[in-house]
Amino acid sequence: MATPKFAEIKQFILTKVESGEWQQHSRVPSENQLAELFDCSRMTARRALTELTESGVLERSQGLGTFVAGLKSQSSMMAIRNIADEIKDRGHGYSVKQLALTQTQATAQIAIALGLEEGSEVFYSVLVHCEQGTPLQLEERFVNPQLVPDYLAQDFSLQTPHEYLSFVAPLTEARHTIEAVVADDIQRERLQITQSEPCLQILRRTWSRQGVVSFARLLHPGSRFRLGGHLTFNR
Repeated sequence: MATPKFAEIKQFILTKVESGEWQQHSRVPSENQLAELFDCSRMTARRALTELTESGVLERSQGLGTFVAGLKSQSSMMAIRNIADEIKDRGHGYSVKQLALTQTQATAQIAIALGLEEGSEVFYSVLVHCEQGTPLQLEERFVNPQLVPDYLAQDFSLQTPHEYLSFVAPLTEARHTIEAVVADDIQRERLQITQSEPCLQILRRTWSRQGVVSFARLLHPGSRFRLGGHLTFNR
């Protein structure tokens, strides 16, 4: 089966960026130039540029053109996406280290977050998600065992907790808090960062129709991660 033209264009751009031929903030060819180069329509070229922009590889400036984005990985603050997909969409390699998958007792904070009694048994996992072999996100997650009884039986080297939970307890609602924090010694070791490295922390609660499914603490090194979003308003 022939590769779609827009996919060819995306791979062409990703190869240029990954090889270092196109450095960050370099202007990339316009829609017209790409359409001529790949013998396709402007709409096809626009789709490739749009998808790479949405995944954080490129950034577009009205009236100026499209440029290679900065090196920090970007995630949307308006949508909850699977981190493995985000990394792969940037054309980068994804890997994960599973550090813990066990059962523990809920502290007051965790009990409130999950809507359970303090001291209740909850499931607990710790993973480090890596991009190109470099830690990008430290995920610490507490899961309601009443709603996801088979959580501890999963292999999260094959699928992320987000993928699994979205399948067994489809997401209906989410709330998150974002703040700058200083990582502790254990977190710094897991993220392979120095003591002076600032971090961005996202606290996220997710619901299914049956109730609160999980509470996650997502920690990102400030030098490797940024949040962004694009909103369109109807007039």
